[in-house]
Amino acid sequence: MAYPPLVEPADTLTVDEVRRYSRHLIIPDVGMAGQKRLKNAKVLAIGAGGLGSPVLMYLAAAGVGTLGVIDFDTVDESNLQRQVIHGQSDIGRSKAQSARDTIKEINPFVTVVLHEERLDNDNVLDIFSQYDLIVDGTDNFATRYLVNDACVLLGKPYVWGSIYRFDGQVSVFWANAPGGQAPCYRCLYPEPPPPGMVPSCAEGGVLGVLCATVGSIQATEAIKVLTGIGEPLVGRLLVYDALEMTFRTVNVRKDPECPICGKNPTITELIDYEEFCGVASEEAQLAAAGSTISPLELKEWMDRGENIFLVDVREPAEFEIVSIPGATLIPKGEFVMGTALEKLPQNKRIVLYCKTGGRSAEALAIVKAAGFADAVHVGGGVVGWVKQVDPSLPSY
Repeated sequence: MAYPPLVEPADTLTVDEVRRYSRHLIIPDVGMAGQKRLKNAKVLAIGAGGLGSPVLMYLAAAGVGTLGVIDFDTVDESNLQRQVIHGQSDIGRSKAQSARDTIKEINPFVTVVLHEERLDNDNVLDIFSQYDLIVDGTDNFATRYLVNDACVLLGKPYVWGSIYRFDGQVSVFWANAPGGQAPCYRCLYPEPPPPGMVPSCAEGGVLGVLCATVGSIQATEAIKVLTGIGEPLVGRLLVYDALEMTFRTVNVRKDPECPICGKNPTITELIDYEEFCGVASEEAQLAAAGSTISPLELKEWMDRGENIFLVDVREPAEFEIVSIPGATLIPKGEFVMGTALEKLPQNKRIVLYCKTGGRSAEALAIVKAAGFADAVHVGGGVVGWVKQVDPSLPSY
């Protein structure tokens, strides 16, 4: 269904703005009134990464008057494959500042507000209250639920996007939309997946150009909501498969029992989202307690000739990029299925590692439960090894 415009129009457009936005102004659905609404709008992009890049660039070009950028990270070389708002000369810079400079180059009429901090329970309500619309491009479940709950509590609509390898999803969540039947993120995903079940883009990878497709759809939905044109993806989930080049939509209904937007909400304030999403399973936390060594400790063990069996639990494609010398590749999935256990020697101490330590902790819990009581894992994983032991190796 169609919804009324989210923001009121600005008083005027300058002569320069008329020239710049002329291709919008001659579209009857947008016109002068729609462009004035964009000028008067305040939109916050969560993250200046893969999705945030096209969102910010296209909303800037479209003439959204105020763009907020929240990102506490710095530009890494591995970002440049998809985060097109940054360039080679930005490596090591604040992502927020780099994004601001690109936005200003695209459109000097846009006001850019930077929030160079991690989004959390302490600041989310204050930051969100400054904007009309939120665009969420985060890649972890704890932040996704935080964004959803904050938007529901504040009555804010937000455009959500998700990417992984070749697949993307987009929807508009607006639990307080006119009509009272629009769902929130919790209506679609009541519970987060078990820890380690869904890899992040950093673990599983993402086709760079996928970000452009999904991010531009998010920007389109933002413009539609702000100006009140078309039918936004409220109550619908758009699913994109880049390999098959297919788009399909799935209807999402409001859950009357939803704990935050249902008839009798039980969530009336922000909760502990790290605990809710179980960033690491309880079994993995217990297994890792007292059984975690650093990359430097592993190097010492290897130099001393300790009787260890070093196992890389990542995927084969990751193993091809970089590995710790002497490691045997046994992907985590084999531990979950139980087939890996027969490959582990009984007369050696098992040492597990992954990219940064999350997956190896999950595998460690399985190994310890199988009777390998002295097994350990490497905190920081192969990334830590590259940083602390051998910087000549590539990282990713």
